[in-house]
Amino acid sequence: MKINIEKNLVEFTPENADETIKLQSLWRMMVDCARFNRKLVPIGEYIPQQSEFARFVIEGEKGAGIDEYPEVYVDEDCQCICYTCNKYVKLKKGERIPPCCGKLMEALD
Repeated sequence: MKINIEKNLVEFTPENADETIKLQSLWRMMVDCARFNRKLVPIGEYIPQQSEFARFVIEGEKGAGIDEYPEVYVDEDCQCICYTCNKYVKLKKGERIPPCCGKLMEALD
């Protein structure tokens, strides 16, 4: 994972497919388009000579998680849309339709 810091802006750039999946999962956990966003708060300390990782806790009101929605999978490659915030995602056959803004996204024809 590449991390770029400019003033108070931090960018995470995944460098492989596994990191892309994990970053997308983190994003969905942190962002609720219609309600509250959560925040990462550092815990403990990060000293590279003593530890190989930095630890954060997720704080804030918990919106509905992905596991609280029905599991609906697409039968063919398609695009899904959230009609609340107009976000689009491209899904491949067999992928799960993600929730957004408190409900499942809708497949476009």
